[in-house]
Amino acid sequence: MAQLHGRCFGRGWSVDEMRALLDQPTTRAVVGETGFALLQIIVPEAELLTLAVEPDQRRHGLGRALLQQAMQDAARSGADTIVLEVDAGNAPALTLYDSEGFQRIAVRQDYYRHADGRRSDAIVMSRALNQGT
Repeated sequence: MAQLHGRCFGRGWSVDEMRALLDQPTTRAVVGETGFALLQIIVPEAELLTLAVEPDQRRHGLGRALLQQAMQDAARSGADTIVLEVDAGNAPALTLYDSEGFQRIAVRQDYYRHADGRRSDAIVMSRALNQGT
């Protein structure tokens, strides 16, 4: 998971960071053949911590399937809302989240730090989980 996360996000989470997340009782993983999603569920809210799909496997609906399964898992666990943060420059992810009914609710300015020193905003998005998940 850590290696895939690194391929997807440049500075991905380390094995130790992944292990620490997965050791938390509030963290859930949704795992597919070429990707995964991590959620933190603290009822009544869930947070999508990350969604990663192998770069050469994107644009085939795998991310959407992982996202939908993560939302279903969160709803079954009692969450009624899911939130996430996404890089403002990540147009494919924003398109996915918009198409799945997420609403843009806030901006965290200069939230992400990139390897080249550049910074970018995070768009905070939210969606009710009773919308047919």
